Amino acid sequence: MTAESIKIFPLVNKETTKTFDGYFTICWIKNSIELLEIDGVDYHDISNSIIFLNHNVKWKIIRKKDDQSAGFILYLSAEILENPLLSNLHINEVRLFTSDKKFPKITLAPGIEKRTQAILEMLDELIGSHLKNKDDAIISLLNTFFVYCDGQCNIKSVINESNSKKTIVYNYKKLIDQWYAKHHEVNDYAELLNISDKYLNECVKEVLNINAKSLITEQRVMRSRHALKFSNKTIKEIGYDLGFSSADYFSYFLKKHTGQTPSMLRKN
Repeated sequence: MTAESIKIFPLVNKETTKTFDGYFTICWIKNSIELLEIDGVDYHDISNSIIFLNHNVKWKIIRKKDDQSAGFILYLSAEILENPLLSNLHINEVRLFTSDKKFPKITLAPGIEKRTQAILEMLDELIGSHLKNKDDAIISLLNTFFVYCDGQCNIKSVINESNSKKTIVYNYKKLIDQWYAKHHEVNDYAELLNISDKYLNECVKEVLNINAKSLITEQRVMRSRHALKFSNKTIKEIGYDLGFSSADYFSYFLKKHTGQTPSMLRKN
């Protein structure tokens, strides 16, 4: 891998249009973006997204007035994508850097954007360093980045200004991230979204190919694992904090969905 194989820049300017001949572009857009223009077409609803652009397209990002970075632009050469660790990933198999007029967009699941930001910040630091074995570290971080992009709970689509079902699913996931300890049924969230639980299930099934209840369960399991590993509270206290009615039900829930009791998960 040569020093010019990968480039990364934070989105700090009012307008970003920089391209490199032969490089594929990944835009990680956090927020504070007024619009993304691709081949003369404006797109506005792109916050918290990763967008893949072929080297043949012309694009421009306009930021809102804000002092903070609005994300990163990552440029990858064909040499990078042909690396053995990356070449077999689904991210390449589906040819995200398509040459037609469809531009793949991934809307990140709540919480994932922070991990994505951390990966890109480490890449930015590594690329400008002279550390030993930095090439291996860069490829490893890129691999992790692509694995997050391909995560089941992310919403994959093409850039489109009107897709109501994907919007509903994304808002549903945001509500779960906020209310997982209080609301445990699909109907609870359907009411918050002002739709029927049947339609909410239909949207989740169509967009993610899983049922709506699975997302609630996944969030509760994830939060339980984290609290058991990093909190000094008792198992009973953690269970109550996460909305379980008793320590016995907390244990039953985790045993059912992970195959392990809270005590076992705490030790692992």
